Amino acid sequence: MRGRNSFVRLPRFLIAILLLSLLVSVFVRAAYAESAFDEAAPSSILVVPVVNHSLDVDAPNYMLSTLTIPLAARGYYVFPVNTTKIVLEQEGFYEPAMVHAEDPTALAGLFGADAILYVTINRWDAQYIVFSTQVTVDFSYRMVSSAGQEIWMANKIMQYSPNRSNGSGNPLADLLASAIIAAIDNAAPKYMSLTEKANDAVFRRGYQKLPTGPYYGKK
Repeated sequence: MRGRNSFVRLPRFLIAILLLSLLVSVFVRAAYAESAFDEAAPSSILVVPVVNHSLDVDAPNYMLSTLTIPLAARGYYVFPVNTTKIVLEQEGFYEPAMVHAEDPTALAGLFGADAILYVTINRWDAQYIVFSTQVTVDFSYRMVSSAGQEIWMANKIMQYSPNRSNGSGNPLADLLASAIIAAIDNAAPKYMSLTEKANDAVFRRGYQKLPTGPYYGKK
């Protein structure tokens, strides 16, 4: 019996060790990133054009329009994104992928920025399933100092599906209502609200949140 109990407990013990190792590695990476961020101590952030891996050609502009306010609220000067885009195009950088591949030291020097924020859209889609629409956004964030060192990174996936829990008691009416709501959601998916929530989550919440800048709390 003792041998059988030891055999049963061994996998649980190994699982606990693996989970502990995973947590330790996560916190070590977070501590390392925070140390690198503190060393760079950026006060100004250059937000470059967004790389888009989705099929929606308008997604990068929508995403770009949501980044300035939350970054400024964290206490940083943010270079105007439209002006940044124009200047980069004048320098020959017409594609976001070209900007992301450019030497960050040279890129930061062009604007006099302390850090550069790179954002990639991995998913930006709405799936119409029978009488429901599921909207998904998936973003990768990466910040690099003017010296070329990565000082912060985060990833966020957000999803939205309409809540149909409160039915009227009439199956036919509920089915019709679900179809109408799904059609509305499919015609105008909630991309912007999900994007704003994703930005809020990575900039302000959790162990990966962006440290506050020198202008935090100042008006």
